Amino acid sequence: MTTQTAAAADRAVEAQDIRVRRLPSFTLAIPAWAWLLGFFLAPVSLVLWYSFGRKPGLFGTHTNDELSFDRYREALEPAYLPTFINTLRIGVVGTVICLAIGLPFAYWLAVKVPPRWRGLLLGLVLVPYWTNFLVRTLGWEIILSPQGWVSTTLMDLGLRDSPLSVLYTRGAVQLGVVYNYLPLMILPIYVAFERIDPALREASRDLGASRWHTFTRISLPLAGPGVAAGLLLVFIPLMGDYVTATVLGGAKGNMAGQLVASEFQTAQNWALGSAMAVLLIIFIGVTVAFFAILWKSLSAVSRARRGVIVIDTRGGTP
Repeated sequence: MTTQTAAAADRAVEAQDIRVRRLPSFTLAIPAWAWLLGFFLAPVSLVLWYSFGRKPGLFGTHTNDELSFDRYREALEPAYLPTFINTLRIGVVGTVICLAIGLPFAYWLAVKVPPRWRGLLLGLVLVPYWTNFLVRTLGWEIILSPQGWVSTTLMDLGLRDSPLSVLYTRGAVQLGVVYNYLPLMILPIYVAFERIDPALREASRDLGASRWHTFTRISLPLAGPGVAAGLLLVFIPLMGDYVTATVLGGAKGNMAGQLVASEFQTAQNWALGSAMAVLLIIFIGVTVAFFAILWKSLSAVSRARRGVIVIDTRGGTP
């Protein structure tokens, strides 16, 4: 009787295992899809729906009784369009500066620094990022203020005759976003460089390649996915940032995120604010698509050039 019970239990376990194995392959992705649906697609869809409405009155926020594209035309009027252009300029320039700083630093950290020191230096990169975003930005407001220690030190040393006038300008916003988002550029590039087999660089040097050619032909192409990830991680949140622009920018450093926040919170015009948010998403998507196409084109040209060089060498060209 005990043997029969054990056999029945084994058959039940086997049947359960078969049912589990027969589950669709996308079952493991259901939690992620549920998260995206509930916290991304649904809110964005709601914002898109509001953007076709209007503000019903002085004390109303929105109504969709009459659907139109009027809010989009209103958002692109001369009163608002320069802010979108300024946001795009700050986003592109800030991302390029982060790349110019983060790429060589990540390469140095992953390749040149001894392994026993990498953890410490990487921690020093991350420590400022663990501080509250608003606190870091307020710190820069204190540093860049005309009464801050930088301004007073320069005046005491005789390097300036008047206080600094950097605060509440586009330059202050540019400096703030580079400081706030630089770790997001360094980390993925560092991981990409750190995973490259050192034997590949050694083989390139043994074959007579210079340090520059080894970097541009071996290390950088292999770290391309990390560079692309860093660009996306910096550019997308930077374009929607409004804390840095609010604290450091003032009227001269206004960004689209401030417009969206002011329409929702101050003007109580949810329709216009939604249209501005959708336009900001479109600006980001178009810019990312443009640079993705440019990236692919440059990569194809680089591969073609390397292919031509190999063919010419095999054919006896010096």
